[in-house]
Amino acid sequence: MAKFLNTSATNYFLEELIKDARDRLILISPFLKLNDRIKELLVDKNRLKIDVRIVYGKSELLPEEINWLKELSYIRTSFCKNLHAKCYMNEELCIVTSLNLYEFSQINNNEMGILIRRADDVDLYKDAYDEAQRIIRISEEVRISLERVHNENEANSEAKSESEDVVDKLTTSKLAQKLGMKTNDLLERFISIGYLDARDGKHYITAKGKDAGGEFRMSQKYGPYFIWPDSLKL
Repeated sequence: MAKFLNTSATNYFLEELIKDARDRLILISPFLKLNDRIKELLVDKNRLKIDVRIVYGKSELLPEEINWLKELSYIRTSFCKNLHAKCYMNEELCIVTSLNLYEFSQINNNEMGILIRRADDVDLYKDAYDEAQRIIRISEEVRISLERVHNENEANSEAKSESEDVVDKLTTSKLAQKLGMKTNDLLERFISIGYLDARDGKHYITAKGKDAGGEFRMSQKYGPYFIWPDSLKL
């Protein structure tokens, strides 16, 4: 029978799930950002030559973390567009939860989860495993490299230079940074208050967004982005 997990129990069983993996380990989380404890456990799995698959929707790794991950030959990473699921499993246990892998969520948030034991819920475990495999199949396996990070930084720099002629306006990522938010969270907020519209996986500025001072811009090299008044209030 599946077991309900609160915040502390989710953290405990996630650590045990990783430690006890003997054959395979699957970590599906929107954000690829790992705390020190998870890194320590993954290094041990790599040392034991355990097959580890990490599926993510956005990487927030620092350059030194990327170099660290590149050294772990038994850990494969895959990018999955529009990923929002959080599912962690080894050959015997599965956790479906609200908990992300990054440390902030583990320390500050209130989380919930469900623990599935393969021995107790064979069909339920199989359904979760099959869905995890489907997500892996539709994801793009990548070897994270510094080149990807440099490209992202160059994109931000170009967006900044192209907006220098606009007084007191910031790109979405810069505004999010100023507000102490993640870019994706700010985009979701803009959607909820009607500044942006999301269709077919893309964002479009609305008339309300334009009235608030938002503008659509296009970079020849990196594609579309938005700029907003530095003093924009949410």
